[in-house]
Amino acid sequence: MAVLEMQRISICALKKDRKFILEKLQSLGVLEVDHVIGEDEDFKKMDTAGRRQGFEKAAVSADQALELLEKYVPEKKSMFAALEGKTLIEPEQERRVREERRDILRAAREIYELDRQRAEELAQIAKLENSIESLTPWLGLDVPMRGGGTRRTAMLIGTMPGETTVESIHAVLEEKAPGISGADVHVVSEEQSAVCLALICLKEDAASVEEALRSAGFAKPAQMWDGVPAEEKKALEAQIGESRTRIAEIEKKIAGYAEQREKLKIVADYYRVRAEKYAVLGQLPQSERTFVISGYIPKCAAGRVADYLSEHYDCAVDVEDLKEDEEPPVILKNNPFSASMEGVVESYGLPVKGEIDPTTVMSFFYVFFFGMMLSDAAYGLIVAVVCGVLVWKFPRMSPGMKKSLKLFFYCGLSTIVWGVLFGGYFGNIVDIVSEKFFGTKITAPALWFIPLDEPMKLLLYSLLFGVIHLFTGLAIKGYLCLKDGKVMDFFCDVVLWFMLLIGLILMFLPSDLFASIAQMKIVFPEALNTLAKILAAAGAIGIVLMSGRSNRNPALRIALGAYDLYNVTGWLSDVLSYSRLLALGLATGVIASVINQMGSMLPNNVIGVILFIIIFIVGHSMNLAINLLGAYVHTNRLQFVEFFGKFYEGGGRPFHPFRENTKYAEVKEETIS
Repeated sequence: MAVLEMQRISICALKKDRKFILEKLQSLGVLEVDHVIGEDEDFKKMDTAGRRQGFEKAAVSADQALELLEKYVPEKKSMFAALEGKTLIEPEQERRVREERRDILRAAREIYELDRQRAEELAQIAKLENSIESLTPWLGLDVPMRGGGTRRTAMLIGTMPGETTVESIHAVLEEKAPGISGADVHVVSEEQSAVCLALICLKEDAASVEEALRSAGFAKPAQMWDGVPAEEKKALEAQIGESRTRIAEIEKKIAGYAEQREKLKIVADYYRVRAEKYAVLGQLPQSERTFVISGYIPKCAAGRVADYLSEHYDCAVDVEDLKEDEEPPVILKNNPFSASMEGVVESYGLPVKGEIDPTTVMSFFYVFFFGMMLSDAAYGLIVAVVCGVLVWKFPRMSPGMKKSLKLFFYCGLSTIVWGVLFGGYFGNIVDIVSEKFFGTKITAPALWFIPLDEPMKLLLYSLLFGVIHLFTGLAIKGYLCLKDGKVMDFFCDVVLWFMLLIGLILMFLPSDLFASIAQMKIVFPEALNTLAKILAAAGAIGIVLMSGRSNRNPALRIALGAYDLYNVTGWLSDVLSYSRLLALGLATGVIASVINQMGSMLPNNVIGVILFIIIFIVGHSMNLAINLLGAYVHTNRLQFVEFFGKFYEGGGRPFHPFRENTKYAEVKEETIS
């Protein structure tokens, strides 16, 4: 368990080498830029915002083109595509694409333009379809909608409220326009909400007729056509057909760019990397002929980087240890087993300066408790095999995903061990299958005991493991106190609490309460009973007297000590929290047994066997998923709340190196020999 030691590296080099040095540092990805040199008369910072935004815009353009290609020509991907990671390309391939980047960007813009044209055609089709929809009620009209009258007559077309009849229209005209010489009303179409009609009258009566009709709800169409409605509809449909043809041609053109997909990915990453480089370039103090770059670097890499730069460029490289009050970024470095648990620690918070990396100690307890909660050997085997195969099959998956799968792989192995100890193999499937299908009940033996038969025994061991876990956390706190030379803190905050807690445990074990829970009586020698009382009393008195030692007021010191002593109830709560080991362990076995029992109730024939298999697969899949999630959540809780609460705060800042943060592909790494 370790936090990589960091150093500060400062590089002063000629501006003519700036491009090459920055690109080399970016490809190595071991430096977090953090300048301590401010601007002065000799060193200024250049404005790179414009160039950086240009590169970012180019990267976004390529990204958009890729999204459009995925929309029109979906890339064939396996169901495990998310695990495959970024494509690994040769440096030479990246250089060739870089030389073609302008042509590739032009292709990206053409893809975007084609998509825009397609969108315009779709909008036009929607507009034409709306026109057809508004034209449909007038298809029965066999004369032009506009100008359908004669030399002496006029035609009024429009809508009236539903249930309007020809008779009611004539009645309105007789009432509102009695002076007209006559009018001919034709109903074109009828709907529940409106009646479409055409009315022919003398031109001199048109105004009076329209005014009379408006009083009864007459309204002209929102859109008028010059031709006959049926002919206008055919013209509109022809236009829609032409638009659809153009859309098909556009989509074909876009599909033709599918061969550019890989190049677009490389170009997008290239401009994204350049944008990052120019963001750093804008931070560099620069003089007329030189520039300075400084930041944090792991001590293990500092020497190699300094030697390489000094050998290949005219520059001065200074590597120095960090100042006492300097808070560096954090990189965790652990053995392969513990490294898989680093994500758990990172989700809580990285260690700050002066704290230890708890990953190694935590990893043992994490796997131990996870397996105990899941506690079925068959489930553990499934988890271990699936995760192991995925890690082996997809070596280029993201580091975070790989750590997570390795974590569950080790947890699966732990589950196998606990399952063998508890005799859990898909619950009691061995008993059920042997009795139902073979007529002889065979029970899978438990190397230790069966929790469903002895739940109180499992509870006692759960609490015991919890005490060991908590005491380990308290011991680590003591180690940190001694490491920092805080001997008094070690005695008052660690030793006294060990005395109190051990004394209380030794007093509890021979009690009647413990005997009723454990169904067993423990008898200690009188000397040990006396020692337990002395330890508990001495620890309690010491905590009361010493917990408030920083306060000079004696009364307040005692009060603070008494309040701290009350924290013994928190310890009780923490210990009882480990009863979740019992709860989840039993839940896995109980649900599995219920699923098996449901299957055993089916008839012993072909249909019964098929249904049994279906219930088995579905039921145990759900049980595995639910309890896998439960084990993960509650194991995390035991680490975060109970364990870390004793010695660890976190809050460290993760290491963010200046590197090639690509999205689609990675160029084969160049190393420093």
